[in-house]
Amino acid sequence: MTDIADNFARVRRRIADAATEAGRRPEDVALVAVSKTVEAPGLEVALAEGQRIFGENRVQEAEGKWPALKARHPDLQLRLIGPLQTNKAKDAVRLFDVIETVDRSRLVDALARACEQVGRRPRVLIQVNIGREPQKAGADPDDADHLIDATRLAGFVVDGVMCIPPAEGDPAPHFDLLGEIARRNGLAQLSMGMSGDFETAIRHGSTHVRVGSAIFGARG
Repeated sequence: MTDIADNFARVRRRIADAATEAGRRPEDVALVAVSKTVEAPGLEVALAEGQRIFGENRVQEAEGKWPALKARHPDLQLRLIGPLQTNKAKDAVRLFDVIETVDRSRLVDALARACEQVGRRPRVLIQVNIGREPQKAGADPDDADHLIDATRLAGFVVDGVMCIPPAEGDPAPHFDLLGEIARRNGLAQLSMGMSGDFETAIRHGSTHVRVGSAIFGARG
């Protein structure tokens, strides 16, 4: 558990250094702690370290971990950062404050129906398959503008866009393309950058970096 506390300090320092080097304010880059497979003791350390923004990949896992913690910490923000199936839309709406992985119109429709049933409306980000990789979720970059418009028409507040760039090669051009999509649609949030590339992402305008293994260690 001491390692987790030390890792938080190290990652926060790296974020601050990268932001400063880019001529940005460190406080303008939010750390999203990716807590998939992390159990209660690790979460308690993170909360004790002042972390309040967490990202989860799976609705079912998050349902078993977060409701009691959210009741204890009203300022806690939970973000869904993994693919969302339409049949889990209602559960996601109940639990998450932000859904970062809206990537198709069918999911927008399912979420809109779920919001009406639950009486709660999370904010959303549009996930863009920035490298056009067939194995990855996300809207094609050429279709992103249309999906953003459709999501807004469905009554959602679209905070921004997110991506996972290809594992191989320089991520910078992909981060720049996501930034251009955000700018032309008037979106403020850029969720990009993970444990291996978040400093590059910050240099290219990221506002939310999703860091898991650099904090909690490698997981399956």
